[in-house]
Amino acid sequence: MKKLLVKGLVRLLSAILAMGLLLFSPAGTLHFPRAWLLLALFLVPMTLLGAVLLVRSPALLEKRMQMQESEPEQRGVLLASAILLVLGFVTAGLDFRYGFTPLPWAVSVAGALLFLFAYGLYAEVLRENAFLSRTVELQEGQRVIDTGLYAVVRHPMYTAVLLLSAAIPLVLGSGAAILPFLSMGVVLIFRIRGEERLLEAGLPGYAAYKKRVKYRLIPWIW
Repeated sequence: MKKLLVKGLVRLLSAILAMGLLLFSPAGTLHFPRAWLLLALFLVPMTLLGAVLLVRSPALLEKRMQMQESEPEQRGVLLASAILLVLGFVTAGLDFRYGFTPLPWAVSVAGALLFLFAYGLYAEVLRENAFLSRTVELQEGQRVIDTGLYAVVRHPMYTAVLLLSAAIPLVLGSGAAILPFLSMGVVLIFRIRGEERLLEAGLPGYAAYKKRVKYRLIPWIW
């Protein structure tokens, strides 16, 4: 558990540091209040959730830190998402520096509330699904989860990710950054399609689950 704790702390602090560099460097200053707000929104919930998982489900925490995809298509998806994240953060920093498309603070407050809601959704998905690896794979003993949020959409974790992606540029107060962050939705479509091919081919009961739960990501839309 000590090794897992150290690994988790290193991963968390590295992510926060990377985000800080991508925001403050193009902004040209550390006096970027909404960037600090976003970092706090990431740091506090992630720390609390990580602590809970460390105590109650260390195996799930270990799976959530696995990053190496075996499928070339999914490696491409991860690369595309990383590029969009970098582009989004850098755009927000430049937007703050030059004032291209500033959004009012009320929008940032609303974005912060959306971010917390999305992170709560993400935490609930982790509670419901102990097989929730970060990589696309089939696990020993895996079964179809069809209760709770999984009775509404087939991929509620990606719904939470989409909401987080929508919230980030709002928190940062950057209209220009909305496009790269919302483009994550396109990346999620490719990831979901690849994941569903794998699950339908190798997970008993998944084909029937797809018939019961029609929507993949957003209820009544897709």
